[in-house]
Amino acid sequence: MTSYPAVPFRRGLLSISAAAVAWGAGGAVAALLLRTSGLGPVAVSCWRFGVAALCVAVLPSGGTTTRRRAAVLTGLGLAVSQCAYFGSVQYAGLGLGTLITIGAGPVLTSLGAHLLLGERLTRRAAAAVLLALGGLALLVAAPAAGPRPALGAALAVLAGAGQSGLTLWARGGGSATAGTGAFLTGLLCLLPFAAVQGVLPTAGEPAFTGVALLFLGTVPTLLAYRWYFTGLTAVPGTTASVLVLLEPATAALIGVLFLGEPLTAGLLAGSALLLAAIAALARA
Repeated sequence: MTSYPAVPFRRGLLSISAAAVAWGAGGAVAALLLRTSGLGPVAVSCWRFGVAALCVAVLPSGGTTTRRRAAVLTGLGLAVSQCAYFGSVQYAGLGLGTLITIGAGPVLTSLGAHLLLGERLTRRAAAAVLLALGGLALLVAAPAAGPRPALGAALAVLAGAGQSGLTLWARGGGSATAGTGAFLTGLLCLLPFAAVQGVLPTAGEPAFTGVALLFLGTVPTLLAYRWYFTGLTAVPGTTASVLVLLEPATAALIGVLFLGEPLTAGLLAGSALLLAAIAALARA
């Protein structure tokens, strides 16, 4: 079982920032896989967890019931958030799906910290929540690159809720972990659904598909979640949710430059409102 000792604050900031950039790049790779390989979002998530679990299979798994429970709960949270995120990318496009996912995170994290961890919700924070909801509404209304933007937006909010739940649990002492048990749990949860959808690639270049799946399982999964959970030992949840804005920035840039996704006025306006809301939350 992987444990995460406390780290200095600056190192925590760098760890979470690196995780966010890795997630943004992972979203772009997943978008290409969904377009070219014949795999659906559940199958891509299965491969992602399977590769990550294999990479850490040689590590000791720990022995206490508490640690096993932590691994199972982490795996469930990862399965929900990552599968929903890939679904949002497929149905709403990389840029919009990622922006809504990450934009919803700080709002949900702030509310959850107030309700579950006893943190005071200031007037500034409450105003920021309303501002962010307006930004989300603009993003949902903006033209999307995917075929079913409403469904994609709903999945993106679900993904944001899953990520916020993991953040709050880790900050509340929940011992969230990115080890073999967590990744195996995510794999087993999704495997029955992936079997119906199709687990094996049916199109595309096999070499590219293999390299892309290997990248997804190592960099934005195994490494990024370890960096993220390590950073959370030193960085407050709201600050962490601000830093992960590097993910949509990375994903949106890749989507516009390399995947042909549109850069619209609604997308820019909604993003600006979200950024303003999150900046207000950080100051609060």
